[in-house]
Amino acid sequence: MSDYHSSVFEFCYLASEKDKGKIDDATYIHHADFAYLEQRCLTVDNTGFYRIMQPRIKNGCKVLQVKNYVGVIFVPSGQHIEVLPKTGITDRDYNKARKTLLVMLQSLREFRHIQLESAGIDTLKLPLLEVFIRRFLTTVNQVVKRGLRSDYVAQQENLTTKRGKLNVGMQIKHNFVHKQRFYCEFDEYLHNRPINRLIKTAMLQIQRYSRDAHNQKLLRELLFYFDDVPVCVDTNVDFSKLKLDRGMNYYQPALAWTRLILNDLSPISMQGKAQAPSLLFPMEAVFESYVAFVLCQQLKEGYSLRSQSTKKSLVTHAGRKMFTLKPDLMIEYNGEPVCVLDSKWKHIDGSDRANNYGLSQADFYQMFAYGQKYLGGEGELVLVYPQTPFFLEPVESSFNFDDELRLWVVPFCIDSSGESCLLWPEKENLVDQFVSL
Repeated sequence: MSDYHSSVFEFCYLASEKDKGKIDDATYIHHADFAYLEQRCLTVDNTGFYRIMQPRIKNGCKVLQVKNYVGVIFVPSGQHIEVLPKTGITDRDYNKARKTLLVMLQSLREFRHIQLESAGIDTLKLPLLEVFIRRFLTTVNQVVKRGLRSDYVAQQENLTTKRGKLNVGMQIKHNFVHKQRFYCEFDEYLHNRPINRLIKTAMLQIQRYSRDAHNQKLLRELLFYFDDVPVCVDTNVDFSKLKLDRGMNYYQPALAWTRLILNDLSPISMQGKAQAPSLLFPMEAVFESYVAFVLCQQLKEGYSLRSQSTKKSLVTHAGRKMFTLKPDLMIEYNGEPVCVLDSKWKHIDGSDRANNYGLSQADFYQMFAYGQKYLGGEGELVLVYPQTPFFLEPVESSFNFDDELRLWVVPFCIDSSGESCLLWPEKENLVDQFVSL
């Protein structure tokens, strides 16, 4: 642990440094920060922080168990806590988990511009926050190298020589005595345009959090190029005025990061009275998005993947649909569904048949409803779980609701090198139908 950040895996524990050594698998943080997070968990407000972690007692000590959210939590001391995905049961490699998360985040719309091929080993050893900051600064640097775009900006100024159009009202007000001056309105070609203001504002915001020497140096260099660009007075107004002219596509990566930093696209940005925000991602959503991203590349020609379909509902009442059925993923052929998949960010045991492999009966009810409504009671259903040492292969045989409707339970291999894949049952023709491996 460095002096300004701590790392913890999801479902693991945070504890106060006052109890150091009493809990084997806990990450210890400053007592004041622990008390702050505990209070946030117990406070009912509209930030929803109680979803992030849960107070517990372990070995007679207060702890906070992190739930299935990953990302960065800031605390009032100026430190930050990075929460990393626990993809394996026993894997405790922070660097590997950090890289795995970055690979998965690429499937999210606002993180499409993370480029791991240019991120070396040293970068991945950085805290997650510094990795985010470095990627943002790299995209801004690319903008600077291509050139900041200017735009005509309306100006009003009291000049000694006439320029543009004379503002008669302001001329009478300011120059009734000083006849030699001219209060003019004119357009000037400046870097002061919304996109540049937003990027500069984002850089100034991260300047408060970055502690990495390389990031700080690059940040100072980039701010020099934005010296004549003012900061945003109102970011929402500037976002509403935002436009990219022809030839400005090179701004897109920096803009994507800017939106995220300024909370325009942040999945969860929870900020309390202590001004300690959090940038967190629900792993259920990240896993679902990543499975969809990988599966799209495996489908045979003619097949397509639909996410979060809302075409069907469980019942109708008084002519109105009720209880929308929204499967995570659906494979379609010529617009017709042929397979429904649901991803679950849970650990199951593929060998524990006595305890139903750790599967949830509620999940099976849900899949049965999907099968009836979307497949007409005939076809294939798939539950997707992350691969772990206890779930390496698909459950050997299918779960049959009847002769026509089958459900498969399969693992998804998350490979930080980018070779992730869905592991289909080998002995069935399920793969041959619509997947090209």
